[in-house]
This record gives sequence, C-alpha cells and structure tokens, in this order.
Amino acid sequence: MASFNRVVLVGNLTRDPELRHIPSGMAVSDIGLAVNDRVKRNNEWVDETTFVDITLWGRTAEVANEYLSKGSPVLIEGRLKLDSWEKDGQKRSKLKVIGERMQMLGGRDGGGGGGGRGRSSSASTSSSSEGSYETQDSYDAPPARTAPPEDDIPF
Repeated sequence: MASFNRVVLVGNLTRDPELRHIPSGMAVSDIGLAVNDRVKRNNEWVDETTFVDITLWGRTAEVANEYLSKGSPVLIEGRLKLDSWEKDGQKRSKLKVIGERMQMLGGRDGGGGGGGRGRSSSASTSSSSEGSYETQDSYDAPPARTAPPEDDIPF
C-alpha cells in the first residue's frame, strides 16, 4: 500500500529558535509553532490553537535562528515523525514535524516580529526573493529569471 507523509503549516513561532550543532557539525534548530483554526461551537466561532514542535536542519536551521524570533509568521513544509523514548521506566512518544522547507512571512520592516535579536547582519545568505529555504547539503540559489525577447510574446 502506498503512503504519503506531507505537512504544510502556517503559524507563528511560540519561542525563539534554539540552534545547536550535532557532532558532524550540522546545524539543528527546534522551533515551536502555534497554528490557529476557527471552528463553530454552539453557534459561536471559537479560535482553536494547535502547538506543533518542528525540527529544522542545515542551512534552514541557521536561517531560522538568524532571522526569526518569537511571534514571527512562517510557513513550514515537512513530514511527520514519531519520536519514542523511555523516561523513569515509562515509554513516551511525541509526534513532531521535520521541516524540509521554510518560508518566512511578513515584511522586513517588523511586519512579522522577525529579525534583529542582536545578531550580526554581516553573515551572507543565499536566498530567493520569496525568503524560502530548503534543507539541502548545500544551498544553490535558483537560476536567474530572464524576460523573453519581445518578438516571442504571443499577443
């Protein structure tokens, strides 16, 4: 039987990203996301908030740590992963998201609460104009778009 494991979430960060590096040197960042949904209960609209833990890897983790902070709006694409462990003799598990693509939402002028945080702005980043980053071993900027010659326009 075929299976499909994709998640697309849009929400706001519940805390600042927590960046760390594993022994191989790969960056890992854990973020919390609050996703709101509006449902009707007893003829009244009620906001329901779901809190989701997300793990970002590589350059995506570094970008999140550099540009995002608590309250920043963000879109995350990824997959579900069930973590299981044992603590004090009890088996525990937690469903979380492995973020494979992140897109920062809101404007640069504080429209989403991101940026700043006392970090140096001297670090150079490769990014597309949309602010989208994908988890890869090395990030390649998308090819530059060129307009077609005027002779090729079909109207």
